[in-house]
Amino acid sequence: MLNRSTDSTANIPYIGRFAPSPTGPLHFGSLLAALASYFDARHHSGKWLIRIEDLDPPREMLTAKEQILEALDVYQLYSDEPIVFQSQRYDLYQQSLKQLVSHQAVFPCTCSRKQLANSNGIHFGNCKSQSEQSSDLFAWRFDCQYGAHSDLAAFKDTLQKDFSQSLQLDIGDFVVKRKDQLWAYQLAMVVDDYLQGITHVVRGIDLIDSTLRQNMLQRALDYPIPHYAHIPVACGDNGQKLSKQNLAPALDLDDPQSNIWRALSWLRQNPPDSLRRASVKEMLAWGIEHWNITALSDIKSQAAI
Repeated sequence: MLNRSTDSTANIPYIGRFAPSPTGPLHFGSLLAALASYFDARHHSGKWLIRIEDLDPPREMLTAKEQILEALDVYQLYSDEPIVFQSQRYDLYQQSLKQLVSHQAVFPCTCSRKQLANSNGIHFGNCKSQSEQSSDLFAWRFDCQYGAHSDLAAFKDTLQKDFSQSLQLDIGDFVVKRKDQLWAYQLAMVVDDYLQGITHVVRGIDLIDSTLRQNMLQRALDYPIPHYAHIPVACGDNGQKLSKQNLAPALDLDDPQSNIWRALSWLRQNPPDSLRRASVKEMLAWGIEHWNITALSDIKSQAAI
């Protein structure tokens, strides 16, 4: 098992994080996730960490890392520990994969999307690639039935309450290392959350499906399972969530106060009009003091403002 340092987490009951991918600059939806995780950590007198999830070079945008970190600096959202870059941690992910191999919790797979088309892309049970000739290039899949006692995977979310999916119909045997030898998000995130001592994860509801997969890996690796709170997603006028893929505009770095006030309102924290004239530091302090995450309970999405 990988060993994590306890020095930096001594006597800290809450450690949260914000972990963007450098596929583009931060947008208003990114700010909502960053602020929600930041306010929740600070309100509970905890630490807040920044991690750059740069696992997929083909999808990364040139200079996106620099733009993300510049925006966080402008909005005065600073990490309490040195920023972690996943691209520098491949050896750690390999160690965890070896542990999963030794537990027989993963298996090599060369199944193509075409082979899985009849099951809606879900790999479950018998691996079709086992009957083919061996290949030098294969993916590692986690056996979703490893340690399972039923077909249902479930967890309790702070905001969305009970959430569950079928192993066979919804989840299946998911990839932890890709055929192109890049690390999959699920495994890398689980390893880093463990090594960084993350106790609470506040993020968008668009990632709630991933939580079930991550919980499976955490149990297989004997890692503690953090508390989760999935906030609603912000949608544009077309009803689609604000995202880099949907060309959401980058955050304005010239007027961070306006966006922070908008974000506090969107997060249903009811900031007073007088706060509009405050500095960034004062706005963040107000948000920390008055933070009430339960105002977002049972909400899946709402329009951006």
